[in-house]
Amino acid sequence: MAMVLDAVLGKVLDELLKTVVEMKDRAVKFRSTLEKLREILQIVEPVARQIDGINKRLDKPPKATKKLIDQIKKGKELVKECSKVDRWNFCYKANSQEKLQELIDSIYRYFQLDMQGNINVTVLENQVLLTEIHARLVENAPRRIGLKGLCSPPEPPAFTVGLDVHLRELKFKLLKDHHVGSVLTVTGTGGSGKSTLAKKFCSDEEVKGKFKDNIFFISLEEAPKLSTIVERLFEHNGYQKPEFQSDEDAANQLQNLLKQIGETPKLLVLDGVLPKSTSLVEKFVFQIPNYKILVTSRSTIKGFGEPYVLKSLNEADALNLFRHYASLDQSSSNIPDNVVKKIAKGCSGSPLALIVTGKSLSFEAPVVWNNRAKTLSKGHSVLTYSSSQDVLFTCLQKCLDDLDAKVAESFTDLSLFPEAQKIRAATLVDIWAEQSDEDDDTAMENIYELVKRNVADMVVTRSSASSTGDYNYHYVTQHGLLRDLAILQTRKLPTEKSHRLIIDLRGNNIPEWWTTKNEYHIAAHTLSISTDEEFNSEWCNLQPNEVKVLVMNLRKKKHSLPMFMEKMNKLKVLIITNYDVNRAELENLERLDYLSDLKRIRLEKVSIPFLSKNGVPLKNLHKFSFFMCNVNEAFKIRTIKVSDVLPNLKEMNIDYCDMEELPDGLSDIVSLKKLSITNCHKLSKLPIGIGK
Repeated sequence: MAMVLDAVLGKVLDELLKTVVEMKDRAVKFRSTLEKLREILQIVEPVARQIDGINKRLDKPPKATKKLIDQIKKGKELVKECSKVDRWNFCYKANSQEKLQELIDSIYRYFQLDMQGNINVTVLENQVLLTEIHARLVENAPRRIGLKGLCSPPEPPAFTVGLDVHLRELKFKLLKDHHVGSVLTVTGTGGSGKSTLAKKFCSDEEVKGKFKDNIFFISLEEAPKLSTIVERLFEHNGYQKPEFQSDEDAANQLQNLLKQIGETPKLLVLDGVLPKSTSLVEKFVFQIPNYKILVTSRSTIKGFGEPYVLKSLNEADALNLFRHYASLDQSSSNIPDNVVKKIAKGCSGSPLALIVTGKSLSFEAPVVWNNRAKTLSKGHSVLTYSSSQDVLFTCLQKCLDDLDAKVAESFTDLSLFPEAQKIRAATLVDIWAEQSDEDDDTAMENIYELVKRNVADMVVTRSSASSTGDYNYHYVTQHGLLRDLAILQTRKLPTEKSHRLIIDLRGNNIPEWWTTKNEYHIAAHTLSISTDEEFNSEWCNLQPNEVKVLVMNLRKKKHSLPMFMEKMNKLKVLIITNYDVNRAELENLERLDYLSDLKRIRLEKVSIPFLSKNGVPLKNLHKFSFFMCNVNEAFKIRTIKVSDVLPNLKEMNIDYCDMEELPDGLSDIVSLKKLSITNCHKLSKLPIGIGK
């Protein structure tokens, strides 16, 4: 029945049109009206046939056209009747004329109004239908799960300092393609602001303008699996996480995802890459145009070019950051500026330390501030006020936890030397070479590893061929807070049981056990003693029988070697460094006669009266180094030949020393393989036979 009715509209319109054409010349009184009807029918008849065809294909019932069809059928009969109306029948003529006009109006109204309304309703119905279909497709499809934003970059802190220059340089490298490769690594010690810089970079308007919604921020602090990271990226982009057969499959699917996103620029931030996860970075590197990776890590990652290193804040920036988090910029403060500066200085330019310390003092009473400043002025660390659960302590501890056992020991050895002092790399090489029974170049690798892990820095003051083993112009510096942490760790064990003992006697700060008259036994293999002009105590009755490395840090005009050195029968390395402006005079040098196992001696900025007073040979001494020493008198002594005192010497280094000649008998040392003399401008002659 529906199929029959569907075709009626077009058919009845066609029949009506034929009737009008046939009758309009007969119905003279209605000619103008019928002509108008003809014109309308010629326009709408083809449209009606198209509607018939569409309704037929859609199997749509003709509910909306049924009333019109009935009117058209009646109109056909009306036209036939009009041809029979007599001229004088004015009443019937007027009535017929009115009915013809109603027919025209009804056809016009349908195609102009009713049909348009039906079209609008149909469009809305179709939209509803499409929405329902789309919802069903989404429900059954393997993607579009609505987790957009899972990998969106976090907002940076509202207040930052010292990052504007770094931000400009990162933008120059990554946005202007002035960096080799697609990966740029930002490194720095824990708490230096690497993550903050990455967040600030992602929130920059110019960066967002280039990468738009394609900035993906992944935190790797917890060392997640590759598959877990890729799943997050899929979910972030609105896709259901797929199943991965392997890491290689995960990497391949990620590459396909990035290509599917399109050719628009993409930025992937891998924040907090741990040393054990550095190989993971390679899995994210693809040859895709306009695809960049920004990595932050406490360690330098090999294979991705020169890293961008974050250093400590300068004094002005450090003070601004500290004052902000201590709430000193929010209210009138009665805390003296010198107190504020002392505490800020104790944070060693570490943004994290400044923030944590500032917050801990926010709105505290002036007496608390004064006590904190006094404590730090005496050499104590800000870590003294941190618990093991403190964010600062935890962050710094992670830097040490990243190190393997050997490198961690090497790092802790940096604390054998005074704070804020450059440590000669050659000094560390002497210690480590003997501790690990390895050659100097292998020991030097430890320093490069420390630098790579950002727990130490190296400064080279003069270029030299490192293959020659000359490291006299390589200096190592350490971050103050990391040094403090290393010292705190060495103090976990009781003094008598620690294998590394650091005794700081500066300011005549004598420990209680120092004044005991009884023998004080220690188990330390490495012993560091620091003194200054204020130290006036007698040396204690120490029993250092296990000591193999002795480091003495001086700052005074005269220094007497302690008697307990005579008991160090296992000592292999002796390092004596004077940090005062003038040279220190060493006294009781004859105590060296008791150190038969000694293999290396390094003296810096001291004056020695002789190499040996009694001619006792140091048969195991292989290396003797002097830097900025006055050895003129010692080398002039003729009564004792150096070949008798140092019969097995293999290497002697003399740099920036006062001397006019070399010691007598030097050319007779058969084992001597290296003699390095530099910057000794008073040297006027060489021994006969030297270089044979």
